[in-house]
Formats: sequence, C-alpha cells, structure tokens
Amino acid sequence: MKIKNLLPAFALALVILFTACSDDETSDTNIPPTVNSTSPANNAIEVPRNKVITIEFSEAMDPTTINATSFSLTDGENNVSGDVSFSGTTASFTPTIFLEPSANYTATLTAGAKDLEGKPIESNFVWSFSTGILTETDVVAPTVILTDPADNDIDVARNKVISVNFSETMDPSSINGQTFYLKQGDVTLEGNVSYSGTTAKFISRTLLAPETRYTVTVTTGVTDVAGNALEANTELGFKTSVGEAGLTVVDLGDAGNYVILAKTAINNVPTSTITGHLGLSPAATSYITGLALTDFTGFATSAQVTGKVYAADMAAPTPINLTTAVENMITAYNDAAGRPTPDFVELGAGNIGGLTLTTGLYKWTNTVIMPTDVTISGTADDVWIFQIAGDLTMSSAVNITLEGGAKASNIFWQVAGEATLGTTSHFEGVILSRTGITLQTGASLNGRALAQTAVILDGNIVVQPK
Repeated sequence: MKIKNLLPAFALALVILFTACSDDETSDTNIPPTVNSTSPANNAIEVPRNKVITIEFSEAMDPTTINATSFSLTDGENNVSGDVSFSGTTASFTPTIFLEPSANYTATLTAGAKDLEGKPIESNFVWSFSTGILTETDVVAPTVILTDPADNDIDVARNKVISVNFSETMDPSSINGQTFYLKQGDVTLEGNVSYSGTTAKFISRTLLAPETRYTVTVTTGVTDVAGNALEANTELGFKTSVGEAGLTVVDLGDAGNYVILAKTAINNVPTSTITGHLGLSPAATSYITGLALTDFTGFATSAQVTGKVYAADMAAPTPINLTTAVENMITAYNDAAGRPTPDFVELGAGNIGGLTLTTGLYKWTNTVIMPTDVTISGTADDVWIFQIAGDLTMSSAVNITLEGGAKASNIFWQVAGEATLGTTSHFEGVILSRTGITLQTGASLNGRALAQTAVILDGNIVVQPK
C-alpha cells in the first residue's frame, strides 16, 4: 500500500480527534459550580452557638452573587440575622446574635450563587444542624496579639500592608475606617480596611513618605462576635525606610510599537475601535479576521483601526520587524515575570476587587480575579508590575480607575494564563500574556494587549497608552 493512500484515513482520524477534544473543552466550560463542603456539616449536632456558617465551592465565585438573599439561615420559618461575606472559594454567614441552645437550624444557598462566568449552582443547596445546650455567655474581651509592623519598628516598606491579629474571631462589621486607621501626625490617611479569619488589614491608598513616623490605631469600637469590645485603644508607631528608587518600567522594545501584538491570531467581532498599530507573527494575514482589511505594500488598513495592520506574510521589511517585536515581547514578559523580592505576595488571596493598589511589585501563585472595581493610585513616575501565575479574570462592568497621575504605560500585567476582560469592563495597563487575551463584548482597554498566542476582540475600544 502506498503512503498517499493512507492520507485520507489519517486526516479523518485527526478530524475526529480534534472534534472530541473540542467537545471535551466545551463541556468543561459548561460545568456549573458545586459545593465541596460545609461547616458545620449536614446533620451536625452540638454546634457552638457562636458558630460562623461556611460553605466551600469547587471554584471561585462571583462575590456579588453571594449575599443575604442567596445565603441564609433559618430556625424554622424565621430568618436569622447575620453578615454574609466571601473570600477565595469560601462563603461565610456570621450570625449577629448567639444562636439558641438545643435548636435546629437550616442553611440555604440558592441558585442565585454564580461563578465568575455567570454559571449558577444547579439547584438550591440546603443543609441542617442543631446547636448544643445552653452554655455560659462569652464575656471575655478580645485582645490584639500581634501586629505587623510591630510597635517602634523602623525601615518599614513604604507600601507596607498593615495587619493586626486578634485573639479570637471578630465581628467584621465593627472593623472599618473609623475603628482601624493610620495617621501621620494629625492627618488620617485614606485606605482600604479588610478582615478575614482573625486578621484585619489596612492598605494605604497612597505610598507612604520616606523616613516618616506613622501611628496605627485600633479603637474600642472593635468587638468580637459576642459583642465584647477591646478594653482599650491599641496604638503602635513605626517609621518608614529611606526613599529608594522605585521599580523601573518593563522595556517593551519594538513590541511597544503596537497596541495589539499576537503570534497566532487576531480575531475581531465587528465593530471595534482601535487606536494604534496591530501586529501578527509568525501567523499570516489570513489569521486576522473581522477587520475588513485593505492591503497596501507591507501593511494593511481597516476602518476600525486608527493605525496600520501588519502580518508576517507582508512585504519587507515587515516580516523582520515583526520577528523583532515578538522577540522583544517575550523578553519583556520574562523581565516582568523575573523581577525579584515582591512587595505584596498573594494580596487578597487573589481577589483584588475593591482594593486600591499603590506602586510596587505584586506576586500571585494562582489566578487573580476582579469581581468589583479596582483603583490604581500613584504618581506619573510610579511603576506597577503584577506577576500572575494563573489566569487574570475581570468581571463584567468592572472598572480599573487611575488616580494621582498614575499612567497606564507604567502598569504591567504579566499573566501566565489567560487574561479575560468581562463585558463592558474597562482595563488600564499593558497586558503581557503567555496564553491569550480575550476582550468580551463592549470591554475597553487603555493600554496594550501583547499575547504569545491570540488576541480575541468583540466590539471593543482599545487605545494605546500615553
């Protein structure tokens, strides 16, 4: 049998194989989130009356769908009042009062709870438990057992995340900007306050001044879950380090000549509005779709692009220029990924929604999500580098806002996985992705999309940064 007679059968086998793989991938993306575990477990007995009810999911969820409507606790027909929170893959219900002794309770999570792609759990999840007998009411006041920085520390990093550890679980609603704050002299600094486990954190919205003394205060307004307050205000002081040269920008080289640069494809669902040049290499012009190109010598144009479109099969010197640009893109990615000694590690456990991010090097070993708006605050000379070992996922209608003069051209998102900007969201900065970049319907980008595979567009606004 001649080899050429085997080719049709071989081609058919490849089609079947690729179709099967495609079907598997499609089915994976349609898998709804599930509940891995609950605490207390279903039918648990002798549950403490101050128990925080938790439920752990199989994947990250959309925090906006985890609320008092979708997650509730009842003692028969009566709803129990409580605070609902979400972090990582765990939702928590903290009762605002002690549960009744020797009583039966039912926790319910409705199908209104959804993952980051909008997929709900398949049906309401319900479990029950009973509390223990009447025990003596908690009357012990909480204490502060550890702070970082410690009192009278010196050479504290100017972008330090200030943390306070308590002796027991606290009432999250009592920990806020009025009960936990940072001052420089008589001036109270603006910042973001968060609480998880037994730890409260304060992140200043601006970079702290060099060689300056600051004071942290935790007031008696902070209480535990039983309502017991700190016996006295806790104060600590620290001094920042000398002013050091900040991060240097990531050198994009010739990759900086493009607002969109990819290796395998640039696919667009019309109509997008793009300001800046587009480049594709080593793939050819045929892998640029949805832009209705008009060919010229060495480049093409599109009514959707204010700039030129280049691909590897166009006339010289375009191929060699693109080869250099792609090499520079990879070098820039490796530079960003290899920056040492991060200032922030695993900030927010990967959930940076609602945070204000000051200048610095950030590092995560997994996926980063933005379920709510994010602020990037700093001066026009400040630099931000975000090292993300997993995916970067921005929810629909979420915005990144720059303040204080911060520039998108100085913000670098190094993403080992996929970068996905949700529908109608707005993103700021240069995305350096090893896997791919997708802008969903109506998303906008002030920055650059530089991907080592494909860039996918769908009616987007993309503007190169100034």
